[in-house]
Amino acid sequence: MNDPETIVEQTGGFYLTPDGFKTLEKELEHLTMVKRPEIADRIRESQTHGEFAEDNSELDEVKFEQAMVEGRIAELKTIFSNAHVIDMAQVSTEHVGLGSKVTVEDVDFGDKFDIRIVTSVEADPTKDLVSNESPLGMALFGHKKGETLKVQAPDGAKNFKISKIGK
Repeated sequence: MNDPETIVEQTGGFYLTPDGFKTLEKELEHLTMVKRPEIADRIRESQTHGEFAEDNSELDEVKFEQAMVEGRIAELKTIFSNAHVIDMAQVSTEHVGLGSKVTVEDVDFGDKFDIRIVTSVEADPTKDLVSNESPLGMALFGHKKGETLKVQAPDGAKNFKISKIGK
């Protein structure tokens, strides 16, 4: 079984699903085409308030937001310069790997849920995108349909069964 972190490091880049690539691409476009000009306008406006720039808390807040946006833009550009888009046709349904859509059953409670295994760059638990570096992602990685696994969660050990592996 391969360690999920090793797979990403071996290629020297980031793996993204096609959907994840599009999502990050839209975020970059929004930040550069909408947020950046909006912040520039707010900086111009806030500079007109107050006699001294160092006493202008509104300007300080906008500059802080600008730094956050510029940092995220730089981060996204770095991700794209090192991104490898997963060919979903090549995602195995024999074992859990990057890009796999997995139906998992909580053995103790009988709840079933679907998740997709992605890298930490794309992870978003609210959208059922689970990082291969998370406790659940690492536990599932490389395993097959029908296997039951024990996962260490913040509230204790949980038993999960892999019910289905898809693309």
